[in-house]
Amino acid sequence: MIGVLLDENFPAPAARRLREAGHDVAEGVVECRGWPDERVLARAVTEGRWLVTFDRDYGDLVFKRRLPAPPAIILIRERHYRPAEPADWLLPLLDASEQHVGRFLVVTRDKMRWRALLQSV
Repeated sequence: MIGVLLDENFPAPAARRLREAGHDVAEGVVECRGWPDERVLARAVTEGRWLVTFDRDYGDLVFKRRLPAPPAIILIRERHYRPAEPADWLLPLLDASEQHVGRFLVVTRDKMRWRALLQSV
């Protein structure tokens, strides 16, 4: 089971599917609404959660500003999707979690690319 922190723009139906699959899900829309990205990132680091977001700013925080990184960051780069669909893209990644620790993953419905995080917990 992977602990994930979903940024506040993550759709509730997809969050529910992740939780139903057995993952420890913290929803930003409920627990971190209005927090600056730095604070959300720090929470993911402190709790050892993977951060899942649609916000590219987290790449700047960990690569340019060199803030501490959580075990993994998943950036979803899709503009149009059904509300539960992001779970379809995430579940295979979470199921193969060992190979993705220490990575910044960029995910679309058709592909995934990644870059090693400079620092991770």
